[in-house]
Amino acid sequence: MKIVILSRNPNLYSTRRLVEAGEQRGHEMLIIDHTKCDLLIEKKNPVIIYKGQKLENVDAVIPRIGASVTFFGTAVVRQFEMMKVFSSVESQALVRSRDKLRSLQILSRAGLGLPRTVFTNYSKNVKEIIQAAGGAPVVIKLLEGTQGLGVVLAETNNAAESVIEAFNGLKVRVIVQEFVKEAKGADVRAFVVDGVVVGAMKRQAKKGEFRSNLHRGGTADIIELSEDEENAALKAARVMGLGVCGVDLLQSNHGPLILEVNSSPGLEGIEMATEQDIARSIIRYVERNV
Repeated sequence: MKIVILSRNPNLYSTRRLVEAGEQRGHEMLIIDHTKCDLLIEKKNPVIIYKGQKLENVDAVIPRIGASVTFFGTAVVRQFEMMKVFSSVESQALVRSRDKLRSLQILSRAGLGLPRTVFTNYSKNVKEIIQAAGGAPVVIKLLEGTQGLGVVLAETNNAAESVIEAFNGLKVRVIVQEFVKEAKGADVRAFVVDGVVVGAMKRQAKKGEFRSNLHRGGTADIIELSEDEENAALKAARVMGLGVCGVDLLQSNHGPLILEVNSSPGLEGIEMATEQDIARSIIRYVERNV
């Protein structure tokens, strides 16, 4: 098969591993920078042009779309879909997953556990917002943040008020969430491929930090999910419409709480922690669907 990986950086671990796994299974692997594609849209003849050449005879595409280029990256994926090319992550699911608020609403509607979350339209009733989230400490998140960026822990009501008022003044939209103390600065990433958890790790924040992201200096170890945690991860992936995703959850006193469903999860941390060939699982998923 001819498989295209949409990635802006061919040297990234995840991109290299997907190429390696695909070539090991006899596929032709191409890395395409989606930001440099031109889309030709005409009646019944969608075309993608890359470096002056039409992209033809592509069997499948694996999107690795960064949050900063979601709009155009999704348009490229949608163009491939119009060309009857299978995508490991559907364009609509990609858009859905990048909208934090919409994702939480979808997960809530499905009956999944979530941290108590408050979203308002720049409300001036800041004290009420904080109390609705359970009172300080609270976590304040930018709707556009990734990899732990744009996430603030406000330990007192006064601090929370100051942060929310500052964001409101900048006309930056945020959500306010309860702080799950019993998680002790750790979360769980379950990597789901085609309705199966192919690996799971527990990420622990470094000392003095509450964000467990590996990009923020956190550490990761393999973990065996409980039945409730596995079921929550699989259901979250299903309701978000994602065949490949990373489901982040907290271990709380009242069961697993979903934090986020990531449509472009990195492979390095999960492969290092679990010693599982996650890239091969993704290639096998593509094979089954083409």
